[in-house]
Amino acid sequence: MILRSLALAGGLTGAAGLSQFPEFSQQYMQRLGGAVDELRIITDQYDRDAQSAGLELPDYIQALSEEGDLSKTQAGNMQAHVNRYQALSTALTSLQGAGPFMRARLGAHMADQGVAARAYEDFKPAIPVTFEGAVFAGTGFLGGWLGMSALFALMQALWNSVTGVFRRRA
Repeated sequence: MILRSLALAGGLTGAAGLSQFPEFSQQYMQRLGGAVDELRIITDQYDRDAQSAGLELPDYIQALSEEGDLSKTQAGNMQAHVNRYQALSTALTSLQGAGPFMRARLGAHMADQGVAARAYEDFKPAIPVTFEGAVFAGTGFLGGWLGMSALFALMQALWNSVTGVFRRRA
């Protein structure tokens, strides 16, 4: 009875946790879009600076990195901004237009720690009333229930094997 109650608690925990994915992933997408927009402004300025010097951006950054320690640091920062812009733009392009189920499938594109942390800061869990929320809740419940049941079955099997050594043979 206790094990069933614990398995039920595991299922409910899984349901409550996984049901939040659709809303969190939507907030992640909004943050990702904002980050891409800001990085676009920065990298566009870098492009204009490079064009005014008569260079392509990679050549401009390379030339800047060869001018001295301060310029080398700035060139490294510029390259980091460009790389981050490219990575986040690619992730945003992959996720745009994707519904919650497809976003779950494309979860690897939601891996930016900074964007996720900022989305989580403002995230407020809620009871899902959408179809997607219900499906994720059901999946979470099933996963939690099965996970806890499997854990308890394994623990029971281990316990039986350990105590079986000490049982008397009749």
